[in-house]
Amino acid sequence: MGRIPLIGKVGIIWVLMYLALKFLVSPPLPSSVIFMYMSLVTVCVLLYVSVFQDDADAFFGPIKRFIAGDDNEGGLRKLSRVVVFIAIPLFFGFRSYNSNMPSFEPPIQQRVIHPAPPTQFVGLYNPYREDKEHFAENVAAGGKIFFENCVFCHGDKLDGNGIFADGFNLRPANFTDPTTISMLQEAFLFWRISKGGIGLPEESTPWDSAMPRWEAMLSEEDRWKVILFLYDYTGYAPRTWE
Repeated sequence: MGRIPLIGKVGIIWVLMYLALKFLVSPPLPSSVIFMYMSLVTVCVLLYVSVFQDDADAFFGPIKRFIAGDDNEGGLRKLSRVVVFIAIPLFFGFRSYNSNMPSFEPPIQQRVIHPAPPTQFVGLYNPYREDKEHFAENVAAGGKIFFENCVFCHGDKLDGNGIFADGFNLRPANFTDPTTISMLQEAFLFWRISKGGIGLPEESTPWDSAMPRWEAMLSEEDRWKVILFLYDYTGYAPRTWE
């Protein structure tokens, strides 16, 4: 590679790095990660060729001469410069247009209303359900927590018509609907309440829940008691494995 100019050597290295990231890494890297790595490669290359003045002149000189041109250059070189100056804005304009153009294609996956929870939540059991001696007390505690935190979205009748409900898409869940909590296990509710909309898996997009991540604000005990209150208020029984 001794006869290849510095700018040519840099171009070869850059292309080889891109091809290695694109085709040799397993599993395949996302485009965003490849872009990040190639940005770092570009910065490192520019820093390297800028350390010594001779290298900087050898690298940037051809670029400056191509952009500025000279009086003795031929028509082909002028034409190539015009083509490059037209192609660059067209390329970035096309990329910007494609990235902002709305897609009318339907999503590959249909949205799942009740996505499967992670395995660590499967089989959890409400520790307060069998405490018959303090059942009413625990339900009352769950109701207090609900009306302090959840009533603004889910409503005082648990029908999803809270004062903030109209501001969301999806609307808050209607717990009085027989197709909601009566069809779910308490372990599922505990997961959904704990993780909120942030913890929903991909199949629940593009209309993710707006519910906050309650595990950051309510204790585990409070979350179980709220679930106890939801079932007691609506009169439904949670689904069980049996």
